[in-house]
Amino acid sequence: MNKTKQNKMNINTLLGKTLVSCTGKVGDDKIIFTTTDGKIYKLFHDQECCEDVYVEDICGELSDLVGSPIIQAEENSNNDFLPGSDKEIYAESFTWTFYRLTTVKGHVVIRWFGESNGSYSEKVNFDKIN
Repeated sequence: MNKTKQNKMNINTLLGKTLVSCTGKVGDDKIIFTTTDGKIYKLFHDQECCEDVYVEDICGELSDLVGSPIIQAEENSNNDFLPGSDKEIYAESFTWTFYRLTTVKGHVVIRWFGESNGSYSEKVNFDKIN
């Protein structure tokens, strides 16, 4: 087995883990999570050709995810127009992906937006990178 190969996982892998850092911001194409046991995970999109996938919004403070165990970690996505959004969508296909993470210190929702011509993936991946 190639040790540099990334292991595809689900965000609920973080349940019960305590983070020492969580880095990323609106507009980024990745969010990095580092746990107390030295493991590093990332939310990201594998860029191909004709799609754009990025962090559209972060509701809450990423710092609230550090220092206490994760008690909620879930992903939801949809392809509906987001009510209240001022985003003008010109792409043939688009996907909103929401990651909800909670500790006793607070709740964070990381909203990703992906758009394409419909022939490319708009999926956000969660993988262990070490």
